[in-house]
Amino acid sequence: MIKNLLTLALVFSAALASGQQTYPVNGSSDNRPGMFAFTNANIVVNAGQTITNGTLLVKGQTIQSAGTGISVPKGYVVIDLKGKYIYPSLIDPFTSYGVPEAQVTPGFGRQSIFVSTKNGAYNWNEAIRPETEVKNIFTADQKKADEFRKTGFGSVNVISRDGIARGTSAAVTLNDDRDNNLILKAQTAANYSFNKGSSKNDYPTSLMGAIALLRQTYYDAQWYGKQQEEFNISLEDFNKQQQLPQLFETDGWQNILRASAIAKEFGKQYLIKSSGDEYQRIADVKATGASLIVPLNFTKAYDVEDPVEAKNISLAQMKAWEMAPSNPAALEKAGIRFALTAFGLDNLKDFWTNLRSAIANGLTEKQALQALTETPAAMIGIQDKTGSLEKGKLANFLITSGNLFKDNTIIYENWVQGKKFIVSKLDVSDISGIYALQINGGDAYTLKISGQTASLEKGTEKINASFTRNGDWVTLNFTQTKPATEEIRLSGYLAEASPVIKLNGEVVTSTGTAGQWTAQYTGANPEKAVPAVAQVSATTEKIIYPFTTFGTETAPKQETILLKNATVWTNEKDGILTNADVLLENGKIKAVGKGLSAGSARVIDATGKHITPGIIDEHSHIAAAGGINEGAQSVSSEVRIADVINPEDVNIYRQLAGGVTTSQILHGSANAIGGQAQLIKLRWGKNAEELKFAGSDGFIKFALGENVKQSNFGSGLRFPVTRMGVEQTFVDAFTRAREYKNALAVKGNSVRRDLELDALVEILDNKRFITCHSYVQSEINMLMHVADSLGFKINTFTHILEGYKVADKMKARGINASTFSDWWAYKMEVAEAIPYNGKIMHNVGITTAFNSDDAEMARRLNQEAGKSVLYGGVPEEDALKFVTLNPAKMLHIDQRVGSLKPGKDADIVIWSDNPLSIYARAEKTFVDGIPYWDMDKDEQLRTSQQAEKSRLVQKMISSKNKGARTQRPVAETHTLYHCESMEDYITGADLTEGAHSHE
Repeated sequence: MIKNLLTLALVFSAALASGQQTYPVNGSSDNRPGMFAFTNANIVVNAGQTITNGTLLVKGQTIQSAGTGISVPKGYVVIDLKGKYIYPSLIDPFTSYGVPEAQVTPGFGRQSIFVSTKNGAYNWNEAIRPETEVKNIFTADQKKADEFRKTGFGSVNVISRDGIARGTSAAVTLNDDRDNNLILKAQTAANYSFNKGSSKNDYPTSLMGAIALLRQTYYDAQWYGKQQEEFNISLEDFNKQQQLPQLFETDGWQNILRASAIAKEFGKQYLIKSSGDEYQRIADVKATGASLIVPLNFTKAYDVEDPVEAKNISLAQMKAWEMAPSNPAALEKAGIRFALTAFGLDNLKDFWTNLRSAIANGLTEKQALQALTETPAAMIGIQDKTGSLEKGKLANFLITSGNLFKDNTIIYENWVQGKKFIVSKLDVSDISGIYALQINGGDAYTLKISGQTASLEKGTEKINASFTRNGDWVTLNFTQTKPATEEIRLSGYLAEASPVIKLNGEVVTSTGTAGQWTAQYTGANPEKAVPAVAQVSATTEKIIYPFTTFGTETAPKQETILLKNATVWTNEKDGILTNADVLLENGKIKAVGKGLSAGSARVIDATGKHITPGIIDEHSHIAAAGGINEGAQSVSSEVRIADVINPEDVNIYRQLAGGVTTSQILHGSANAIGGQAQLIKLRWGKNAEELKFAGSDGFIKFALGENVKQSNFGSGLRFPVTRMGVEQTFVDAFTRAREYKNALAVKGNSVRRDLELDALVEILDNKRFITCHSYVQSEINMLMHVADSLGFKINTFTHILEGYKVADKMKARGINASTFSDWWAYKMEVAEAIPYNGKIMHNVGITTAFNSDDAEMARRLNQEAGKSVLYGGVPEEDALKFVTLNPAKMLHIDQRVGSLKPGKDADIVIWSDNPLSIYARAEKTFVDGIPYWDMDKDEQLRTSQQAEKSRLVQKMISSKNKGARTQRPVAETHTLYHCESMEDYITGADLTEGAHSHE
């Protein structure tokens, strides 16, 4: 195969030397480039071109030509590759190879570090670190490089995964040369994420805080580029990097949409590293127009043989295991541009298993190759150097035994910058046979290998196994049941090829033990091993919306519906109508009355039922992701609940079952001036934008009391820590806001855009409205006086458990009250709360509502309204308005919802009984005339989803029996937020340890 071994050795050393032109030579120098001619090969130039029986000429680090009928120039070493294939080496566009990982230390309680502790003229927040440049911190990791090369990669993009604005990445090859000879491109992209990384600053603690910080940084950078008042290294570099590709790392499809919203706001188009769940909302992802970098770290099957443990796994987890391998195919079918990455794999040896699983699930081989070569090269700007086998490009290529994507294909060599790295011995194409396997020098097995399948015997026990060979690498996974059930994973390599094949490596078990293993060939295998299918088999299962329990394949439809013969609570001057009808058409209430004509409408007999407007929850914390408080600062009006709406929160469905149709999702009460609220309709199955109540006014959360001054948590360093300080916080904030507003009014001003003050100016301009968390009379009086003196209005006091003491003052100012029905004595500042509070405020003439502030209570707000009848004898019609028309009025949406009036939105509930009764059940809940809750269909859905789970359990057990790796079932955790909930979005640390359990 090789004509001149001496020449080969010389040209290898010459190739190494030729790349080091600026380094001194210690000894004799030979700058002759290595010259090789690879003949008679199937040369895959790129995903769309293959040359049969071709020749590839390589000189030094570069490709000279590739084609047929090429004459081999004098001096070239000829390597005959008859029957073999040459592919471009793979490119991974997202790695942290050669740079340190961010050191994130989980903390408990508040650190109280408000500004950067980093020396130098840098940004105030350590999470904004665009000054970080990979080219300055990269150091080759030869052990990791060897793993990449053996997998087939020749170059990678290196990202410093630390911070929200992370600085620039660099493209490097996986050669074993000096670092300066490895860097292909010093700046490939500016990088971002929602993860603050190693920043010691408190802010941000939440996802919405991370979004706000990045948005503010963009505005700061715009201002910085036009001013000469200060020097800021971070903003200087941030601006310089805007001409580079913009790469954003996200976690989950929802964060793809969130990142894309930022991109749209600032005229950017992010290249997004995703998490592989895009198939769940493929249309929404495509609509962003973003190109993706998609991981192949598919979820392992859950070990569900124990039915008790199997109950820990949700339907969403099970379906994600089954459907994740179909994600690349879904992207291809949708026409979304994407590259693939090995990032996130526990072990690089799983890369080919998972890639072939993706191909089995519909990804074409052409698209797979393109996503691993040409596309990533173009994304990171090295397409002129690598990604295909064309003249002038780097000699980065693989030599394989056959089609790269077939199970039995072996990667023999990986050439990087014209240097050969042996992956597998060319003369060992098949290691089939019977082996004596020993683990930790003790347990002995008979191992039978046939091609890419394997089985084991231990005494009388026969065990199926998952076996993979990738060049000289081998992996073997199996589960033994004697003496105890234990998953055993072997990874190793072909240690010797002659005179006898020997395999060596490391073993790890599910019980945590680790050690060594050896296997020695003892003879030919006359039998075929039981097929071991490690990858998930192709699936034709359909997506459900949302992708969680109670999701459905088809969304409920809007229809023309006539509800007949019900008791109708109109909340209008007609009061309660008996034996009346309600006609719904085009999402609106068409008519209310008796004897309505059906026409083409679908008729629902509601005889004996009660029909009411949908319940409106003025104070809710459901359907939000990444934290409900941004409590690191006393004023956080820059953050927006709108940025973190989570449409897959099961509490949306549960509250529909309680008749809720509209909820105001409020920021928590950790600070005096909290974040901006978002009003949503409970349109189960829609995306976040589709949940939002279009055209509604903007609201914001303020707070008073113990939570604001951090009575029960925190270090005591964040201002304010007294109730006097709370007052001063409001005075200072609105004084700054008024000055900011005046400065903006000056023609030709150069005022820095401040998102925090923008929201406060909206309050001053009556464009945003305050809902204030409140308990104690003295503080309520204080805020009313501050509002009077600084010229802003309070729309609603929420909780307001001492409202009965100040009802006259609230009435005089037109302030609404959203309270609890009968909560008291759960902490000191509610010691004087009484259950007659709502009744008293109502009698004074205040628009009064009952709210939940709790995911569970919202399911029975109708019963909370009924308590006002018990405590004080509020008339039933008025009591129902406490959770329908009155909250609609205080949210400024009573022209749309809150009563049954022709022209209003068809948000209605059919109850089995008087809606104020504890026996009443919501049988159907319509939002915009669509039945998002139907009690009968819910029963059918539960039955079908239980059957679906049973099917998936059997599929997982079958996968395990075939040797696939499994993991122990661990239930997903879902945080139920309340006003005071404080957690670190990234670490999950509870920042309120020792605090009250509620409010």
